[in-house]
Amino acid sequence: MPDECSSLPSRKCLSIVPRSGHTSGWIRTQPGIPYFFTDDGLPWTPIGQNDAITWPELAGLFRRGNLPAVEAHLHHLKAHGVTCLRLMLEYCHGEHRYFERPVGRFPPNMVSLWDDLFELLEKVGLYVLLTPYDTYFMWVRWRDHPYNRRNGGPAESRRQLLTGDESRAAIKARLAFASDRWGGSSALFAWDIWNEMHPAYGADDPCCFEPFITDVGSWLREFELQRHGRAHLQTVSIFGPELLKHPALVEPIFRHPSLDFANTHLYEAGTIDDPKDTVTPALSVGRLMRSAVSEAKDMRPVFDSEHGPIHRFKDRKRTLPEPFDDEYFRHIQWAHVASGGAGGGMRWPNRHPHVLTLGMRRAQLALAEMLPLVDWSRFRRRNINAELIVSDDRLAPFACADASQALIWLLRTDALTGAGVVDTGAEPISVDVAVPGLNDGNYAVFQIDTMSGRIQTESEAHSLVGMLALTGLRVSADLAVVIRPR
Repeated sequence: MPDECSSLPSRKCLSIVPRSGHTSGWIRTQPGIPYFFTDDGLPWTPIGQNDAITWPELAGLFRRGNLPAVEAHLHHLKAHGVTCLRLMLEYCHGEHRYFERPVGRFPPNMVSLWDDLFELLEKVGLYVLLTPYDTYFMWVRWRDHPYNRRNGGPAESRRQLLTGDESRAAIKARLAFASDRWGGSSALFAWDIWNEMHPAYGADDPCCFEPFITDVGSWLREFELQRHGRAHLQTVSIFGPELLKHPALVEPIFRHPSLDFANTHLYEAGTIDDPKDTVTPALSVGRLMRSAVSEAKDMRPVFDSEHGPIHRFKDRKRTLPEPFDDEYFRHIQWAHVASGGAGGGMRWPNRHPHVLTLGMRRAQLALAEMLPLVDWSRFRRRNINAELIVSDDRLAPFACADASQALIWLLRTDALTGAGVVDTGAEPISVDVAVPGLNDGNYAVFQIDTMSGRIQTESEAHSLVGMLALTGLRVSADLAVVIRPR
């Protein structure tokens, strides 16, 4: 283990016990169920977004500049249905938020920042999906990064980080420090042990993924079992388009035995990363998530931990108009969950400033309002986007189901305005829908307003010979439907 800065206070003096009514213990999975659960067996859904320790809403953590503002922000998230943030231990687009400098030495200001954040997450009742490295800025600012050999680091080249013995040792040491200090916290949802794993970090060899995950993931699990008596969940995220360039990467990302769930970043070129309207990105999410859930053949949870208009914002230097962006966000969210993803996906803000809008927060709350209608503890969903029978092809179907439940989202594709959003005042379409594969019997059918998450109507339907028919559904812009046994 590297030496810790001697001026750091002990984490032992900080509360790491969940307070009554707040975090509900560690998050876990159940075999054959593609969703998450708390220690007390209740379903838990990752609703949230990417944030960063330098962005406006968390900036007050550094040197305890404004902890009350950060706490107020976390309470605001909780009130809008958010359960989880995705964060990197460092965000190194500048020189003052490195988690190690030099390698093996952990700056007290940064350790204190994370001490305070874990305290606040525990207090408010939120979780964090934690990844140890800001790999994008590690790559583009490699000349200055502490892991560069010229700065005393373990690697001559960034292309050795996944494969070099010294690099692996440094990665394990960072994870060991973080797990020793915060790994006992109930607020740690899971480790994303490498953000956007890419062959370039392993000398452009896609075959480097499997041995890295096996080595580092297995080591971290054993380390946590020894330290804490149990291990947090693990995943590895990937920039989705890389799966098209290197199809062999599907195996380690979606099926590696050391990983507990699968995680992709849905940045499809021309649709999601630079949207011209709010419908086309949703269609892409439905197609990509159908593929993703089918690749996770052991029914492990699957979700997108980054999406957003990255090309429009980063390369074209344009921020989407807020009403357009709110609808783009909401459509992606419902396409994601209805296609079988756990939760609604996690947006990378890609806005000025780098925060989500209030409309996006309302969309997250609407999703949270819908969740109790589904019995996630028994939902062995399969994607049926293509199998759902819809009587009007002006509606795009997104759906997942098992033998006793179904979640459906229908989206108008014919009512786009000149601004690229769906006309909510369009004449409603009356549509019939047939849901295959449900056991014969009576079912409750809930039609849900996706703007509020509230039930519009409740009715009854009957499945006969494995097919349940819904008649006369009225869809102005979009509609969510939950079907469960009566």
